[in-house]
Amino acid sequence: MADDLDQLLDEVERRLCHRHGGEEEPAAAKEGRSAKVLMSADSSEEDLDDIIDEICNDNSFTKTPLKLKSNSASLTPERNSVLVQAHGKRCCPVYLGGSLSPSGIGTNISKRTCDRLRCTACDFRVSLFNDYIWDQSCDYLFFRNNMPELSKLRAKMIKKKGARAYACQCSWRSIDELTDLQTQQQLRWVCGKHGE
Repeated sequence: MADDLDQLLDEVERRLCHRHGGEEEPAAAKEGRSAKVLMSADSSEEDLDDIIDEICNDNSFTKTPLKLKSNSASLTPERNSVLVQAHGKRCCPVYLGGSLSPSGIGTNISKRTCDRLRCTACDFRVSLFNDYIWDQSCDYLFFRNNMPELSKLRAKMIKKKGARAYACQCSWRSIDELTDLQTQQQLRWVCGKHGE
């Protein structure tokens, strides 16, 4: 029964990400629906379809910021990566965050920062550096000429514990807390699919 419930929850999350752009529903609504699903576990398959349809058609979704913590931090871009269990998965929604936020596949439930970002403007992989921010004097030409050479980039990096510096060849950001990429409209970064 636990496996069936997990499969149902996975299916609901996939549908929510697809139809509502990755927004999460309030906890009270979740609890009410969870109880309804558990009570109707012995009912027919049509009842489960009705519950899923009700969840997918609900428009009362809200975002709640969550600050996540991790014990590791370093300059290497993929130090906080979480092992990915499925090949070719994408984050939904995509999160940016400081070095205290864990990296991996971001979902509505496991709010992780994406460590496989790709820029659609310059078609370049987004590099991330834990415990650093970009200097105020950074400009487009600096990144255009120096990405992805770390030795050249260090000239404009400032050490700041808990922060994370992101950059491609055309855009850059310094982030301290977990942030949904949708709030950063000027960035044209997407999840570039997570591999093994």
